[in-house]
Amino acid sequence: MTGLYFFLAVVSAVCTLMAIVQARRVYWLAPIYFLLAWLAGELALIHVIWQVGLTALLAHMELLTSPLAQTGLGIFALSWLGLIYLHVQAMDSPRVLGNALRQGLGDNYRDDIPADRRLVLEDGIRAGSWLKPFSMTRPGVRLHANISYADAGKRNLLDIYQPEAPREGGFPVLLQVHGGGWIIGEKEQQAKPLMYHLSERGWLCVAINYRLSPAAAFPAHIIDVKKAIAWIREHIADYGGNPDYIAITGGSAGGHLSSLASLTPNYAPFQPGFEEADTTVQAAVPFYGVYDFLDRHDIRPEMSMDELLADKVLQCKADEEPELWESGSPISHVNDHAPPTFVVHGTHDTLVWVEEARAFVSALEKTSQQALAYAELPGGQHAFEVFHSVRTDHTVNAVTEFLEWAHARWVREQ
Repeated sequence: MTGLYFFLAVVSAVCTLMAIVQARRVYWLAPIYFLLAWLAGELALIHVIWQVGLTALLAHMELLTSPLAQTGLGIFALSWLGLIYLHVQAMDSPRVLGNALRQGLGDNYRDDIPADRRLVLEDGIRAGSWLKPFSMTRPGVRLHANISYADAGKRNLLDIYQPEAPREGGFPVLLQVHGGGWIIGEKEQQAKPLMYHLSERGWLCVAINYRLSPAAAFPAHIIDVKKAIAWIREHIADYGGNPDYIAITGGSAGGHLSSLASLTPNYAPFQPGFEEADTTVQAAVPFYGVYDFLDRHDIRPEMSMDELLADKVLQCKADEEPELWESGSPISHVNDHAPPTFVVHGTHDTLVWVEEARAFVSALEKTSQQALAYAELPGGQHAFEVFHSVRTDHTVNAVTEFLEWAHARWVREQ
């Protein structure tokens, strides 16, 4: 028992250190590093709770007297200090997110949101939420699962999260695009904290599957996203949604696809056979996305995605089909017609470095005529908002504010 206690102490300390350190060139260890740092950082106080409980149990059993157990206790104590630091860092998220929204939307942006809609906004979070990180469902939300939006079978199914209470003018729509490096992922796996939160508050959320590589080569992924937008425009009124207002979000590969869709409305090469469909979106919230297949700013020279992209995703090299690699990069489509956009990225993202988001936002700032907010969350790892955590729930609140603001502005302009 004392040996296990010592082992767990060492593992905890290592994971805590990984969450604190901003890792870069970890090469083949990147997925493992990400996983351990992600779970330590987002569940920091939960780890403290079970570890203190374990220590109390061993003390009750009088097993903390051995040198090995006491060494383990010392290591645990150091780990607890680090985990508390990570928890406090996550608790600072509303300051960072609030500053981002004020800078992007204006100091008094909340005044642009109708009074009745301001009532649904939340400034704080509930401990009961982040202490149950995988409890997703919420009252007042009806799920319509596995609806076909195109002809690729399982990969062209979508789920609809529908509020039970009606909303005047119809529900504004949020389209969620999952991540997974363009090769894995399912619509049920990501963004549930955001979708349930919004659906409780009168938004209709749609989560889609799309064709994956290597079975399908890019641009199949973005074509499916466009097909989903076209389906929403044609059918979402049947579920009480407003087909004229569609926002889009997604993380990682979903961040790439959601930002690409937002910047390429009605772009014919991405709409083969349905060129006349309106695929405009009214707002975008990409999370920790890949914005440049070509890595033109030389951000990740030693951690390149070129092999994955060339072998699995685009299935050609950049020098063989440069136009495809160029057209697949959201940064190549930055223009003055971008919708209101809220870019979110963590400083400690091991898989997609924060510098990529900075370059994308910098390009958008030079051309976009619409509001642009950028939140760079200290300590945030890749996929941080997949389940409830302190950082997740604060971010969900901020995204809700952004979307309510963007929708209110759109309504006034109609």
